[in-house]
Formats: sequence, C-alpha cells, structure tokens
Amino acid sequence: MHWIDYVIMGIFALAMVGIAVYTRSRSKSVNDFLLAGKKGLNGWMTAFAYGTTYFSAVIFIGYAGKFGSSFGLASVWIGIGNAIIGTLIAWLVLAKRTKNMTARLGAKTMPEFFEKRYGSNKLKIVSAIVIFIFLIPYSASVYSGISSLFETISPIPGWAIMIILAAITALYLFFGGYFATALSDFIQGIVMIIGVILMIIFFMKHENVGWDISELVNDNNLTWFTFNADNNHIIYGNTTSLLALIGLTSFGVWALPQTIHKYYAIRDKKAIYQGIVVSTAFALLIGFIAYFSGALSHYFPDIIGDNPDKYIPNMLSVVIPAGLMGIIAVLILSASMSTLSSVSLASASVVAVDLYKGAIDKKANDKKVNWIMRILCIVFITISVVLAILNEEFGFSAIAYMMGISWGTLAGCFMGPYVLGVIWKRVTVPAVWTSIISSLVLTVVLIFTLGCNHPAYIGGFGNALKLGVSCSPLIGVICMAFSLVITVIVTLLTKKPSKEILYNAFDKPLEGEIK
Repeated sequence: MHWIDYVIMGIFALAMVGIAVYTRSRSKSVNDFLLAGKKGLNGWMTAFAYGTTYFSAVIFIGYAGKFGSSFGLASVWIGIGNAIIGTLIAWLVLAKRTKNMTARLGAKTMPEFFEKRYGSNKLKIVSAIVIFIFLIPYSASVYSGISSLFETISPIPGWAIMIILAAITALYLFFGGYFATALSDFIQGIVMIIGVILMIIFFMKHENVGWDISELVNDNNLTWFTFNADNNHIIYGNTTSLLALIGLTSFGVWALPQTIHKYYAIRDKKAIYQGIVVSTAFALLIGFIAYFSGALSHYFPDIIGDNPDKYIPNMLSVVIPAGLMGIIAVLILSASMSTLSSVSLASASVVAVDLYKGAIDKKANDKKVNWIMRILCIVFITISVVLAILNEEFGFSAIAYMMGISWGTLAGCFMGPYVLGVIWKRVTVPAVWTSIISSLVLTVVLIFTLGCNHPAYIGGFGNALKLGVSCSPLIGVICMAFSLVITVIVTLLTKKPSKEILYNAFDKPLEGEIK
C-alpha cells in the first residue's frame, strides 16, 4: 500500500471518531440509544442504515469470492434477489407494520416485541439468549473478512486491523448509540457506492479482462441461467445451491434483529417511501457489482490462489493502483463497521433490556440500563474479535459458512413468529415456542446429518464433529421454511390469543400511526 492509502484510511478513522464526539449527547436515555430519540430518522438515513447493515465484508470478501468463482455470472442473481426480495418486498411487507406495532407495544428490541406481542416474559428471555449467541459468529465472520483483505494488501497483521476496527466501532457506538450508527452508516454508504464503482472500473480495465466478458458469457458452465459450475457438493447440486444462497441471503433479513431494528426508528410514511426506493437502489448496486466482481475471478486463475476468502483480496492487490487502494480499503471497512455496529447494538440491547432489566433487576432505572448496554456493546465486540482471531489461529477459513449458520439459525427461529406475527392476528404462543425450539434442534440435526463436507474440523473431534458448514445456506432455507409451516400448523391447533393482547398489538389507537 502507498502512503496515500494510509492517509485516506486515517481520515476515515478520524471521521468516525468525530461522529462519536458529535453524537455523544444524543443517547442519554435507552430510547435515545436504541431508537435515536422520539422523532426517529428520515428515509435516507434509515435506508442507508439498512443497506450498510445488510452488506458487509462477508459479501465482498467471503460470498462474492467463493460463489462468484463457483457460479460465474449466475452469482449476480444472489445480489438481484437481495435487492428485490431482501429489500424491496421486505420493506413493503414489514416496514409500516413493524413501525406501528412496535410503537403500540412500546417495544425497543425483538425479544421485547415477542414478549408484548405474545404476552410471555419467558419467550423474551429465551429469544434474547438465542440472538446474543448466534450473532457472535456472524460478527466474527465480518472481522475475518477484514483480516483477509488487509493481510493481502498491506504489511499490517490481520489481528491488528481487527482490533483497530473494533476499537473505532466501539467508540462511536458507546457514545452515540443508534444515532451515531445511523449517521456513520450514511457516510459509509456513500463511501461504499463510490468504492464499488471504482472497484468494478479497475477490474474491467485490467488487461486480463479489457472490458470483454465474452469468456463468461459464452461458457456454458458460467452463464446467467446454466448453473453447472464446480459440482462439489455431496447432497445437492449447483442449481439447488444457488437457490439456497438466494433464499438465505434474501429472506433471512426478514427476521434478523439487526435489520428489523431499522424499521422501529423510521420517522413517518414519507420516510418509508424514501427508504423503499433508496435502500432497493443501494442493494441492487452493491449486490450486483459485488457478485459480478467475484465472477471476474475466472480471468485471474494464477492470482486468486486456493483459499476462497482470499480471491477478492488477491485480485484487488494486482488491479487497484497505488494511492487508490485506500479507497477500496475504506469501502470494505465501511461495509464492515456499519454491520458490526448494528449487530453489536442488537446483541447488547437484548442482554441489557431483555435479560438484565427483564429478568434480573426489573427495577433498574433508565440510566443504569443505558450504561449496561454501552458496556455490553464493548463486551460483544471483544468476544467477536477474539473468536475471529482464534478462527485464523486454527486455520478455519470459513467466512461465508459462519455467516450462513448465524443467519440461518436466527431466521429459522424467528421467521414464523416475527413475520407472521406482524401480519396475522391468530399466531399463538405455543406456535412461537415450537418454532424457536424445533428450529434450533433442526439446525443441529441438519449440520450433523446432511452430509455436506468441508475440510475444516474442530480440534480432536475430527469426523465425529463434521460441521456441515458448506451446506449452511441450504440448512438456513430449510429452517426458515420449517418455521413458517410449523408456526401456521401449531397456531391452527391451539387456542386463539386473548382479546387484550390482540387489541394492544393491532387495534390500540396510536398517535402518529402510519396509514
């Protein structure tokens, strides 16, 4: 890297520190820290917060590299699916309903939503534990993506970059909460747009490509609709593999606490319309370019190496000229920091609000809970960094797989209870319990029995503890579909919710309700 690259990265880091200073007085209460105050955020800020949370280093480094190389041009359907299903349709179905219902219930977190929507404090506690545990591997996968990039393009050790990134993220999150996160997301989103455009231009300008993608277009194994590339899965072929990836990454965000949280704080109807348009356009641009860049790895066979997590970093190291690598580095940092702050905020809030105040100290005042939440943000970030460093020490390079297990498990547990819960009055508490518990069991069973292979094993357990992580997208899709089906079945077989619960969630008069 050139000295100019380090200057660019330094300016970016100072800007994030500046946000921490600027927003330090905007998070005095729990409501301020989680929802950016009573007014909420406008559509542009919410849209960028949603989009930058959606796309992290995992997509640029893990998913784009691995699956772009496996499926060629067909991989861009993942990005298109993310834009249409994971963003446009998700906003149309969930944004207004979530905003109105959480406002009626006074819910600030997903577990608190479950408690008040279904009238069960135990449900809140269990869902909070599940969220905290399964967001950790996703956060760790983001740190691993950053490490993979910087170990390739700079002499700085990956662990050092992870620690610096964690420190800056913790700083502005600790002082500014969700408002600081949203403001930084807006800036980071602009950086991501500029970065991906520059990245694809330099990829296409390189002598290996030369703006000519006829090799990809004419290769029957790598075309838009012929999914026959690298058939390296034991249980399912590549068409199923690609569809599973589209399903996991596009439907998974419908039930993830860090993305759903964005709807809680949106300001009004105008902001929702702005959010729909802006977030969809953002997702389409970022998703399409990321996977298209991964498909171009076929033009760099002697450069990408053997580790899928290194494909994109290795390509960037030879394509991006000195003095501009800093912009690309800031692109990946922006994508990662925005996701990490949202994930950390979601995890810390469920422990502070739902576990501590909800079960341990119900009389805790707002100031105490606010401070606990700030401290837990740092704790969560620390745990994630340690896990990511250990991941590298043991040689388990599986960025995409850690994300797949995390997303699949969480979405599998909550898809039916949350999505159907904001749409259908009839959903019952037994149905929610059945979805959460059975989805957790199903995930474990599928990991051990589906038969997918991966070269990574855990310690001395060897074959007895095969992770099955190469099937993680398929596992996630199966669990999400199972959650929806089992929630409907158990709901129809159990007693209807009380009129009081339904009134509070669906019919209670709400000042400023979005029609």
